[in-house]
Amino acid sequence: MCAGFKAGTGNGHRLVNETTEDVVYLEVGDRTPGDEGSYPDDDLKALLVEGKWKLVHRDGTPYV
Repeated sequence: MCAGFKAGTGNGHRLVNETTEDVVYLEVGDRTPGDEGSYPDDDLKALLVEGKWKLVHRDGTPYV
């Protein structure tokens, strides 16, 4: 199986294993400076800052 999720669309996505078997997946992409991930079902954003991921609340306050 193959799936693609275009960046910047604002649509959340997730992979769900609905079997009893283990699943392995390969994620391919780049890490463009200033990249970020948004998690619409949770109070979470992932920001790529100086090459490192920083997890913050939606309002930008850091997780402690």
